[in-house]
Amino acid sequence: MAVRKHPSFRQFLADRGFFIVLALTFALFSVATDNFLSVGNVFGVIHSMTPLAVMSVGMALVVMTGKIDISVGSVAFLSTSIGVIAMRDYGFGPLAACALTLLVGVVCGAVNGVLVARFGVDPLITTLGSMIAFRGLGLQLTNSVMLQLPEATRASGNIAVGPVYLDILFGALVIVGFHYLHTRRPFGRVLTAIGNDVVAANKVGLPVDRVVFQSFVISGLMAAVAGTMTALQLGAVTAFLGQGAEFNALAVIVVGGISLTGGRGNLLVGIPLGAALFEFIRNGLTHLGADPYSYRLVGGVVIFVAMYADAIRTKLLASRRKLIIDG
Repeated sequence: MAVRKHPSFRQFLADRGFFIVLALTFALFSVATDNFLSVGNVFGVIHSMTPLAVMSVGMALVVMTGKIDISVGSVAFLSTSIGVIAMRDYGFGPLAACALTLLVGVVCGAVNGVLVARFGVDPLITTLGSMIAFRGLGLQLTNSVMLQLPEATRASGNIAVGPVYLDILFGALVIVGFHYLHTRRPFGRVLTAIGNDVVAANKVGLPVDRVVFQSFVISGLMAAVAGTMTALQLGAVTAFLGQGAEFNALAVIVVGGISLTGGRGNLLVGIPLGAALFEFIRNGLTHLGADPYSYRLVGGVVIFVAMYADAIRTKLLASRRKLIIDG
Protein backbone atom coordinates (compact mmCIF):
# COMPACT_ATOMS: atom_id res chain seq x y z
CA MET A 1 0.00 0.00 0.00
CA ALA A 2 1.38 3.36 -1.10
CA VAL A 3 2.12 5.89 1.62
CA ARG A 4 1.16 9.43 0.77
CA LYS A 5 3.88 11.87 1.72
CA HIS A 6 3.01 15.17 3.26
CA PRO A 7 4.21 18.23 1.32
CA SER A 8 7.70 19.29 2.33
CA PHE A 9 8.56 22.80 3.47
CA ARG A 10 10.35 23.34 0.16
CA GLN A 11 7.23 22.41 -1.76
CA PHE A 12 5.08 24.61 0.48
CA LEU A 13 7.47 27.52 -0.10
CA ALA A 14 7.35 26.97 -3.84
CA ASP A 15 3.55 26.80 -3.99
CA ARG A 16 2.48 29.34 -1.36
CA GLY A 17 5.53 31.41 -0.50
CA PHE A 18 4.58 34.32 -2.74
CA PHE A 19 1.21 34.78 -1.05
CA ILE A 20 2.88 34.67 2.36
CA VAL A 21 5.32 37.42 1.32
CA LEU A 22 2.48 39.55 -0.03
CA ALA A 23 0.42 39.11 3.16
CA LEU A 24 3.42 39.94 5.35
CA THR A 25 4.13 43.04 3.26
CA PHE A 26 0.60 44.31 3.78
CA ALA A 27 0.67 43.50 7.48
CA LEU A 28 4.04 45.18 8.06
CA PHE A 29 3.25 48.44 6.30
CA SER A 30 -0.29 48.57 7.67
CA VAL A 31 1.03 48.46 11.22
CA ALA A 32 4.01 50.73 10.61
CA THR A 33 2.22 53.52 8.70
CA ASP A 34 -1.04 55.41 9.09
CA ASN A 35 -2.43 55.66 5.57
CA PHE A 36 -1.00 52.63 3.78
CA LEU A 37 -4.34 50.79 3.56
CA SER A 38 -6.49 53.85 2.90
CA VAL A 39 -8.73 53.52 -0.17
CA GLY A 40 -7.03 56.43 -1.93
CA ASN A 41 -3.55 55.03 -1.39
CA VAL A 42 -4.45 51.49 -2.48
CA PHE A 43 -6.06 52.65 -5.72
CA GLY A 44 -3.22 55.11 -6.26
CA VAL A 45 -0.71 52.26 -6.05
CA ILE A 46 -2.73 50.11 -8.45
CA HIS A 47 -2.93 53.10 -10.81
CA SER A 48 0.85 53.48 -10.73
CA MET A 49 1.54 49.79 -11.29
CA THR A 50 -0.86 49.31 -14.22
CA PRO A 51 1.58 50.29 -17.02
CA LEU A 52 4.17 47.87 -15.60
CA ALA A 53 1.58 45.10 -15.40
CA VAL A 54 0.57 45.68 -19.04
CA MET A 55 4.20 45.59 -20.16
CA SER A 56 4.80 42.44 -18.11
CA VAL A 57 1.92 40.63 -19.83
CA GLY A 58 3.58 41.06 -23.21
CA MET A 59 6.99 40.01 -21.97
CA ALA A 60 5.46 37.02 -20.15
CA LEU A 61 4.24 35.54 -23.44
CA VAL A 62 7.81 35.63 -24.75
CA VAL A 63 9.15 34.13 -21.53
CA MET A 64 6.62 31.30 -21.74
CA THR A 65 8.24 30.20 -25.01
CA GLY A 66 11.57 29.94 -23.20
CA LYS A 67 12.83 33.20 -24.75
CA ILE A 68 13.33 36.67 -23.31
CA ASP A 69 12.76 40.26 -24.44
CA ILE A 70 14.73 42.93 -22.60
CA SER A 71 14.03 45.66 -25.15
CA VAL A 72 10.52 46.51 -23.87
CA GLY A 73 11.58 49.60 -21.94
CA SER A 74 13.30 51.07 -24.99
CA VAL A 75 10.35 50.14 -27.22
CA ALA A 76 8.05 52.02 -24.82
CA PHE A 77 10.30 55.09 -24.95
CA LEU A 78 10.80 55.11 -28.73
CA SER A 79 7.16 54.49 -29.63
CA THR A 80 5.74 57.12 -27.27
CA SER A 81 8.39 59.63 -28.35
CA ILE A 82 7.37 59.22 -31.99
CA GLY A 83 3.70 59.55 -31.07
CA VAL A 84 4.23 62.78 -29.14
CA ILE A 85 6.45 64.23 -31.86
CA ALA A 86 3.74 63.41 -34.41
CA MET A 87 1.24 65.43 -32.35
CA ARG A 88 3.60 68.31 -31.67
CA ASP A 89 5.24 68.74 -35.08
CA TYR A 90 2.97 67.13 -37.65
CA GLY A 91 -0.55 67.92 -36.49
CA PHE A 92 -1.60 64.39 -35.57
CA GLY A 93 -4.68 64.11 -33.40
CA PRO A 94 -4.52 62.07 -30.17
CA LEU A 95 -6.10 58.96 -31.72
CA ALA A 96 -3.89 59.05 -34.81
CA ALA A 97 -0.81 59.58 -32.64
CA CYS A 98 -1.85 56.67 -30.41
CA ALA A 99 -2.28 54.43 -33.46
CA LEU A 100 1.17 55.46 -34.72
CA THR A 101 2.65 54.71 -31.29
CA LEU A 102 1.18 51.21 -31.30
CA LEU A 103 2.36 50.64 -34.88
CA VAL A 104 5.93 51.55 -33.89
CA GLY A 105 5.71 49.07 -31.01
CA VAL A 106 4.52 46.34 -33.38
CA VAL A 107 7.35 47.08 -35.83
CA CYS A 108 9.95 46.97 -33.05
CA GLY A 109 8.55 43.66 -31.81
CA ALA A 110 8.54 42.31 -35.39
CA VAL A 111 12.23 43.20 -35.79
CA ASN A 112 13.05 41.19 -32.67
CA GLY A 113 10.77 38.36 -33.76
CA VAL A 114 12.31 38.02 -37.21
CA LEU A 115 15.84 37.96 -35.84
CA VAL A 116 14.98 35.31 -33.24
CA ALA A 117 12.44 33.12 -35.06
CA ARG A 118 13.63 33.42 -38.66
CA PHE A 119 17.39 33.83 -38.32
CA GLY A 120 17.89 31.97 -35.05
CA VAL A 121 19.77 34.75 -33.25
CA ASP A 122 19.93 34.30 -29.48
CA PRO A 123 17.00 36.27 -27.96
CA LEU A 124 19.11 37.80 -25.20
CA ILE A 125 21.68 39.11 -27.70
CA THR A 126 18.94 40.23 -30.09
CA THR A 127 16.95 42.19 -27.56
CA LEU A 128 20.04 43.58 -25.84
CA GLY A 129 21.11 45.05 -29.18
CA SER A 130 17.64 46.37 -29.96
CA MET A 131 17.30 47.77 -26.43
CA ILE A 132 20.40 49.92 -27.03
CA ALA A 133 19.45 50.80 -30.61
CA PHE A 134 15.83 51.75 -29.91
CA ARG A 135 16.74 53.94 -26.94
CA GLY A 136 19.51 55.59 -28.92
CA LEU A 137 17.09 56.35 -31.75
CA GLY A 138 14.55 57.73 -29.28
CA LEU A 139 17.15 59.98 -27.66
CA GLN A 140 18.21 61.21 -31.10
CA LEU A 141 14.63 62.06 -32.06
CA THR A 142 13.87 63.87 -28.79
CA ASN A 143 17.31 65.45 -28.33
CA SER A 144 17.11 64.00 -24.81
CA VAL A 145 14.66 66.70 -23.73
CA MET A 146 11.26 66.35 -22.12
CA LEU A 147 8.27 66.37 -24.50
CA GLN A 148 5.12 67.79 -22.93
CA LEU A 149 1.77 66.34 -23.97
CA PRO A 150 -0.99 68.76 -25.03
CA GLU A 151 -3.06 69.90 -22.05
CA ALA A 152 -6.26 68.13 -23.11
CA THR A 153 -4.43 64.86 -23.76
CA ARG A 154 -2.49 65.12 -20.52
CA ALA A 155 -5.67 65.29 -18.46
CA SER A 156 -6.92 61.95 -19.80
CA GLY A 157 -4.19 59.98 -18.04
CA ASN A 158 -5.66 60.40 -14.58
CA ILE A 159 -9.41 60.19 -15.17
CA ALA A 160 -11.15 58.33 -12.35
CA VAL A 161 -14.64 57.22 -11.44
CA GLY A 162 -14.67 57.63 -7.69
CA PRO A 163 -11.40 56.12 -6.45
CA VAL A 164 -11.00 53.86 -9.51
CA TYR A 165 -8.82 55.17 -12.34
CA LEU A 166 -9.95 54.23 -15.84
CA ASP A 167 -6.54 52.84 -16.77
CA ILE A 168 -6.95 50.28 -13.96
CA LEU A 169 -10.04 48.95 -15.72
CA PHE A 170 -8.21 48.96 -19.05
CA GLY A 171 -5.25 47.09 -17.55
CA ALA A 172 -7.61 44.51 -16.05
CA LEU A 173 -9.21 43.94 -19.47
CA VAL A 174 -5.77 43.48 -21.04
CA ILE A 175 -4.74 40.88 -18.46
CA VAL A 176 -8.03 38.99 -18.68
CA GLY A 177 -7.89 39.05 -22.49
CA PHE A 178 -4.39 37.64 -22.68
CA HIS A 179 -5.16 35.09 -19.99
CA TYR A 180 -8.01 33.88 -22.19
CA LEU A 181 -5.68 33.83 -25.21
CA HIS A 182 -3.13 31.81 -23.27
CA THR A 183 -5.48 29.29 -21.67
CA ARG A 184 -8.34 28.92 -24.17
CA ARG A 185 -6.96 29.49 -27.65
CA PRO A 186 -4.62 27.40 -29.86
CA PHE A 187 -2.00 30.16 -29.72
CA GLY A 188 -1.68 29.70 -25.96
CA ARG A 189 -1.47 25.93 -26.18
CA VAL A 190 1.30 26.12 -28.76
CA LEU A 191 3.06 28.75 -26.62
CA THR A 192 3.05 26.38 -23.65
CA ALA A 193 4.19 23.43 -25.77
CA ILE A 194 7.16 25.42 -27.08
CA GLY A 195 8.17 26.42 -23.57
CA ASN A 196 7.95 22.84 -22.29
CA ASP A 197 9.87 21.20 -25.15
CA VAL A 198 10.62 23.10 -28.35
CA VAL A 199 12.16 20.04 -30.02
CA ALA A 200 9.02 17.98 -29.44
CA ALA A 201 6.85 20.89 -30.61
CA ASN A 202 8.80 21.02 -33.87
CA LYS A 203 8.60 17.26 -34.32
CA VAL A 204 4.81 17.18 -34.09
CA GLY A 205 4.51 19.99 -36.60
CA LEU A 206 3.46 22.89 -34.39
CA PRO A 207 4.07 26.38 -35.88
CA VAL A 208 6.96 27.14 -33.55
CA ASP A 209 8.61 29.95 -35.52
CA ARG A 210 5.31 31.69 -36.23
CA VAL A 211 4.17 31.65 -32.59
CA VAL A 212 7.56 32.83 -31.32
CA PHE A 213 7.44 35.68 -33.85
CA GLN A 214 3.90 36.57 -32.77
CA SER A 215 4.90 36.58 -29.09
CA PHE A 216 7.62 39.16 -29.80
CA VAL A 217 5.17 41.29 -31.80
CA ILE A 218 2.70 41.22 -28.91
CA SER A 219 5.50 42.10 -26.49
CA GLY A 220 6.38 45.15 -28.59
CA LEU A 221 2.72 46.16 -28.82
CA MET A 222 2.20 45.90 -25.06
CA ALA A 223 5.40 47.87 -24.43
CA ALA A 224 4.00 50.67 -26.62
CA VAL A 225 0.68 50.52 -24.74
CA ALA A 226 2.51 50.70 -21.40
CA GLY A 227 4.63 53.60 -22.63
CA THR A 228 1.50 55.48 -23.70
CA MET A 229 -0.12 54.89 -20.30
CA THR A 230 3.01 56.09 -18.49
CA ALA A 231 3.24 59.22 -20.64
CA LEU A 232 -0.43 60.01 -19.99
CA GLN A 233 0.06 59.58 -16.24
CA LEU A 234 3.13 61.83 -16.21
CA GLY A 235 1.85 64.29 -18.81
CA ALA A 236 5.12 64.08 -20.71
CA VAL A 237 7.75 61.85 -22.27
CA THR A 238 11.14 62.13 -20.61
CA ALA A 239 14.48 60.62 -21.57
CA PHE A 240 14.08 58.27 -18.60
CA LEU A 241 10.73 56.80 -19.69
CA GLY A 242 11.01 53.02 -19.75
CA GLN A 243 14.58 53.02 -18.46
CA GLY A 244 15.04 49.84 -16.45
CA ALA A 245 11.40 48.86 -17.07
CA GLU A 246 12.50 45.63 -18.74
CA PHE A 247 14.09 44.46 -15.51
CA ASN A 248 11.08 45.54 -13.45
CA ALA A 249 8.83 43.59 -15.81
CA LEU A 250 11.11 40.57 -15.57
CA ALA A 251 10.98 40.81 -11.79
CA VAL A 252 7.17 40.92 -11.89
CA ILE A 253 7.16 37.81 -14.08
CA VAL A 254 9.49 35.89 -11.79
CA VAL A 255 7.74 36.93 -8.58
CA GLY A 256 4.37 36.16 -10.19
CA GLY A 257 5.36 32.52 -10.61
CA ILE A 258 5.95 32.48 -14.38
CA SER A 259 8.92 30.21 -15.00
CA LEU A 260 11.88 31.71 -16.83
CA THR A 261 12.51 28.30 -18.39
CA GLY A 262 9.16 28.57 -20.18
CA GLY A 263 5.98 26.54 -20.33
CA ARG A 264 4.50 27.51 -16.96
CA GLY A 265 2.64 30.47 -15.53
CA ASN A 266 -0.72 32.08 -14.86
CA LEU A 267 -1.15 35.57 -16.27
CA LEU A 268 -4.41 36.27 -14.46
CA VAL A 269 -2.90 35.68 -11.02
CA GLY A 270 0.83 36.11 -11.43
CA ILE A 271 1.07 39.45 -13.25
CA PRO A 272 -1.28 41.55 -11.05
CA LEU A 273 0.06 40.13 -7.79
CA GLY A 274 3.69 40.34 -8.91
CA ALA A 275 3.30 43.98 -9.93
CA ALA A 276 1.33 44.75 -6.76
CA LEU A 277 4.02 43.31 -4.52
CA PHE A 278 6.76 45.53 -5.93
CA GLU A 279 4.64 48.67 -6.09
CA PHE A 280 3.27 48.22 -2.56
CA ILE A 281 6.81 47.66 -1.24
CA ARG A 282 7.95 50.89 -2.92
CA ASN A 283 4.91 52.76 -1.62
CA GLY A 284 5.27 51.36 1.88
CA LEU A 285 8.94 52.29 2.08
CA THR A 286 8.05 55.80 0.91
CA HIS A 287 5.46 56.07 3.70
CA LEU A 288 8.12 54.98 6.17
CA GLY A 289 10.50 57.65 4.91
CA ALA A 290 13.09 55.02 4.04
CA ASP A 291 16.17 55.70 1.94
CA PRO A 292 15.10 55.52 -1.75
CA TYR A 293 17.92 53.09 -2.48
CA SER A 294 16.54 50.62 0.05
CA TYR A 295 13.78 49.74 -2.44
CA ARG A 296 16.32 48.15 -4.77
CA LEU A 297 17.80 46.13 -1.91
CA VAL A 298 14.41 44.83 -0.76
CA GLY A 299 13.31 44.21 -4.33
CA GLY A 300 16.47 42.23 -5.00
CA VAL A 301 15.82 40.01 -1.98
CA VAL A 302 12.24 39.37 -3.17
CA ILE A 303 13.51 38.43 -6.64
CA PHE A 304 16.09 36.07 -5.13
CA VAL A 305 13.42 34.31 -3.08
CA ALA A 306 11.16 34.08 -6.13
CA MET A 307 13.96 32.59 -8.22
CA TYR A 308 14.65 30.04 -5.48
CA ALA A 309 10.97 29.10 -5.40
CA ASP A 310 10.93 28.75 -9.19
CA ALA A 311 13.97 26.46 -9.03
CA ILE A 312 12.17 24.31 -6.44
CA ARG A 313 9.06 24.13 -8.62
CA THR A 314 11.15 23.11 -11.63
CA LYS A 315 12.88 20.32 -9.69
CA LEU A 316 9.60 19.07 -8.21
CA LEU A 317 8.00 19.02 -11.66
CA ALA A 318 10.95 17.12 -13.10
CA SER A 319 10.75 14.60 -10.24
CA ARG A 320 7.03 14.06 -10.80
CA ARG A 321 7.57 13.52 -14.52
CA LYS A 322 10.31 10.99 -13.80
CA LEU A 323 8.04 9.11 -11.39
CA ILE A 324 5.29 8.99 -14.02
CA ILE A 325 7.70 7.70 -16.68
CA ASP A 326 9.29 5.13 -14.35
CA GLY A 327 5.95 4.08 -12.88
